Amino acid sequence: MKTAFAAAMTFGFAAILTLGPQRATADEPRGEMEVADADSESSAECSDHTLRGDYAFDIQGTILTAPSPLLLRGVAMTHFDGHGNLSQVDFTTLNGAAVGADWRPATGTYEINPDCTGKAQILPTGAPPLNLRLVVGDRGRQVFTIVIGNPTGSTGTKVR
Repeated sequence: MKTAFAAAMTFGFAAILTLGPQRATADEPRGEMEVADADSESSAECSDHTLRGDYAFDIQGTILTAPSPLLLRGVAMTHFDGHGNLSQVDFTTLNGAAVGADWRPATGTYEINPDCTGKAQILPTGAPPLNLRLVVGDRGRQVFTIVIGNPTGSTGTKVR
């Protein structure tokens, strides 16, 4: 049991950071409304610049490596610089028990495609790298993510 829990903790710890969004226009100013037809909206493109600022993430997953499933829950605050770099802090639990003593820092990179899909790699302190796939939504105000290699996903919302 202790070995299985240790393995789950390793996977759970590695699964802590995640990101993601939906379709967005890259440089539409906030607070301004534009009237556009369906064709112009569907041709809007995203880029690394679409994600810039601070995003709050809700992290959820289930770790299936133990004798019984472990529920992973967490929160993260991620800063995207608009140029493909990110910094983050996160705090997670497995079945309600804290994974770490406090907020865990991380740095990383991201790349957003014109169709508002993308990928990111997060390098958390004291844990293996996390490789993510993501989708940008609501003109860069939301991000939806999944971690490659484990059943963890997250939803992020721009906070500032």
